[in-house]
Amino acid sequence: MKKTNSSLWAHFERGFKDFFQQEDLNFLLTNRIPRITLTRFVGWFSKIKNPLIRDASIAVWKAFSELDLSEAKKSKFDSLHDCFIRELKEGARTFDPDPQVLASPCDAIVGACGSAEGLNIWQAKGFPYTVSDLFGDSARAEVYRDGTFVTLRLTSFMYHRFHAPANGRIEHVTHTAGDTWNVNPIALKRVERLFCKNERAAIHTRLDQGNTPLAMVPVAAILVASLRLHFLNLLLHVGYPGPNELPCDARMSKGQELGWFQHGSTIIVFAPKGCTLAPGIEVGAGIKAGQALMKLPQ
Repeated sequence: MKKTNSSLWAHFERGFKDFFQQEDLNFLLTNRIPRITLTRFVGWFSKIKNPLIRDASIAVWKAFSELDLSEAKKSKFDSLHDCFIRELKEGARTFDPDPQVLASPCDAIVGACGSAEGLNIWQAKGFPYTVSDLFGDSARAEVYRDGTFVTLRLTSFMYHRFHAPANGRIEHVTHTAGDTWNVNPIALKRVERLFCKNERAAIHTRLDQGNTPLAMVPVAAILVASLRLHFLNLLLHVGYPGPNELPCDARMSKGQELGWFQHGSTIIVFAPKGCTLAPGIEVGAGIKAGQALMKLPQ
């Protein structure tokens, strides 16, 4: 009987996943809803420290995703939120020591990558947007004209903290309030300039190696519009009142934790012209925090 029940549950899981992976249905259920209201509700719900709610929520999450907690620093969590933003065991991620290498700031799947055409880049085939619109600042965007970019998509079950890709300084952050569209591939093929519509933070840095500028843009999404920046001791979220221009002068060391998402989302990394993609960086490739993402020019 136990084996039969297990088989039925496995069959149900497969059917459930197949049902929700239908593109039209997925888009409808994850976008044509009160996105910001649902995001605020999930933010509240995920922080409930009731053991029954916590255990049931994590069990459902495990059942319908590839959630793997074997690398987590602790085995017991206070809440679903605590599980979302989990730290990893010491040494779980190693950052490429080569100073010419820009390491991936996070675990991710490469959603898009390549060279910009002027200031135009792509969220999906046939769906361009401009670096200026994303940053909300034409002057800061100009540095990346004809530059190199990689879109890193964090899925819900991944490690959600992000790190410094190289040694340098963080000079400025621009927070842009916005929507909470889903940022999965289905939505990116249907909603034009989606990244420019969602809440985001453009983090502008200057690397020690060659005094090279580098920008990272964490983009929030449905259920996840909350971004913690350690170097500013600030939590950015859909109700954040400002200020939105945040000058800073913070040292970052390669591999240093810079912050976290409350769930899964996207980080877009920009480097100037002359930087190249590291071997193996292509659309659909998986990458771990610390692995080579780009290479600086010699």
